[in-house]
Amino acid sequence: MWSSFVGFMPPKLVLLCTVLSFIVPLSVYSVNQLLHKNGDPPWKQPQENETEHPTPPQSQS
Repeated sequence: MWSSFVGFMPPKLVLLCTVLSFIVPLSVYSVNQLLHKNGDPPWKQPQENETEHPTPPQSQS
C-alpha cells in the first residue's frame, strides 16, 4: 500500500522547488519591510500628528 502512495508523489527536486517558491518571496518581502522601517528618511515616514488628528477643511465665507 505504501509503495503505491509513494509512486504518486513528485520527485524530491519538485518538492524542494515548491517549498523554495514560497520561502524566497516571503523572505524578500520581510527584508524589504525591515529595510523600509529602519532606512526611510524622515520626510518619507508618516507624521503621527497628521494621521491621528486631521484638520478639517476651512470654508471661505
